[in-house]
Amino acid sequence: MLKTLKSIWIFFWAILLTVILFLPIVVAALTGKRGNAAFHGTQVFAWCMLKVCGIRLRVRGLENIQSHQRYVILSNHASYFDPPALVLALGLQYRWVIKKELRKVPLFGLALETSRNLFIDRSKGSAALESIKQGVAQLPDGTGILMFPEGTRSWDGQLLPFKKGGFVIARDGQLPILPVTVRGSHDRLPKGSADFSPGVIEIVIHPPVETADVPLDNLMDQVRATIASAL
Repeated sequence: MLKTLKSIWIFFWAILLTVILFLPIVVAALTGKRGNAAFHGTQVFAWCMLKVCGIRLRVRGLENIQSHQRYVILSNHASYFDPPALVLALGLQYRWVIKKELRKVPLFGLALETSRNLFIDRSKGSAALESIKQGVAQLPDGTGILMFPEGTRSWDGQLLPFKKGGFVIARDGQLPILPVTVRGSHDRLPKGSADFSPGVIEIVIHPPVETADVPLDNLMDQVRATIASAL
């Protein structure tokens, strides 16, 4: 019974907040030149969702972030709590690289699209990657992107193999990679369940990794080892 009540609770708040914040976020996205106001709207959504689920954030490594620097942010991914935790913890303007299927979610998908997030069709391979590169180049100065290089949530919280897309975007765009480790989110809300557990999620922000003149395989190994080191 408790699991059912938790599931109802989390879905109720997710739907209610989407309905309440949809119009303000879309208006902010359509009227703002940079999309920053819409991003702040998503932070309100994130704060409320974590608050009603009893999630507390602990952040380490903020000193590794340079303000106004554009990063390709790469993080591990084990829970639906990861995106709201990252939105609140990093203190950066960035846009998501999101699988195109989320564009079809009522209200939520439109809010994501008008907020200038980047959608990727993973079935198109290199063509999809090129479209993301073009989208990144058109973002305002100081606005980076965030990707989950595993491509999906981990079932057990363990780190999955990384895909190369984010690394290619960073290298070809001559952008530093900001590795981030999310700890404890799997325990708070595991994949395949809405049975959340109140508690702490820790965000560990690692020093940026320069991408110029670094072989792609070496870059992937370095960043993966860095993220894994804090798990």
